[in-house]
Amino acid sequence: MAPVTEPVVDPAAPPVVAPVVPSAVDPVAEPAAPPVVEPVTEPVVPVAVRPRRRVLRTVGLIAVAAVLGLVGGTAVGYRIQADREPTALPPLNQPDLAHPKPLPKGQKAKPLPASEDLRAKAEGDLRKLLLPKPAGAKKAEFADADGWMPVNEFASNFKGPSNALDYQLDLGIRRIAVTSWETGRHRATEIRLVQYRSNDALGAQEFAEDQQGYMPDEDFADSEGKALKGSADGRYYVFPVQRKAGYLDMYEARAYFYRGDIAVEIFVVDTEKVSEKDIRSLAERQLGRL
Repeated sequence: MAPVTEPVVDPAAPPVVAPVVPSAVDPVAEPAAPPVVEPVTEPVVPVAVRPRRRVLRTVGLIAVAAVLGLVGGTAVGYRIQADREPTALPPLNQPDLAHPKPLPKGQKAKPLPASEDLRAKAEGDLRKLLLPKPAGAKKAEFADADGWMPVNEFASNFKGPSNALDYQLDLGIRRIAVTSWETGRHRATEIRLVQYRSNDALGAQEFAEDQQGYMPDEDFADSEGKALKGSADGRYYVFPVQRKAGYLDMYEARAYFYRGDIAVEIFVVDTEKVSEKDIRSLAERQLGRL
């Protein structure tokens, strides 16, 4: 068995020192952490949650109470009224109304004279209800020979003659009486009585109101006109002057009204101003003949 030999150590050799291997990150000294202070917390008190059913129940009770209060108040009001003495009505304003005495047996009431019977006047010759020509007036150049205007000619005076004719037939147009005359140098006057059949259309009223409807337009009277005294809704209008180079100034006035089944149109044109008095006087005198 071979002897065990120990390594020979040279006494002159320097001592072997194991190398110090530095770590990847040198440790850094951290500052001392401050002392932890425990927060003082108050005890949490749980909030009581009211059930939803109880809320709805309360709302329902309030609604029922309101209804009961309304019904109860109404009932009490009726009860109070029922217990009160009835209030006496005021006396009539005309306690002594006069009533015609009954006619003796076998007698009948006398018919009104034609001058007072509007129906009889309207059923007669309509031309007789037109104003007569004033003294000194001459017949208009394009006047109708017999005082009647055909319905188709009447409709031709509107912008849409065919539509105007259909419209007039729907209103129940019956006949048109017309008169016209000239006075002074250039004044011309024309009056038309347009009669309609008696039906549910109320043709005379509707036609007169339709004509009044467009009078406030700029192309016409540009105003609401003035009310005609004594008529239902009659009005008369004075137009603004129309000026055009190379022509004389033109002035115009119109009136529209109705009585019963007769509508009335009055036209006055002149190269001099037409006053309100002139057109009003014509309209009032024509109305008086109906």
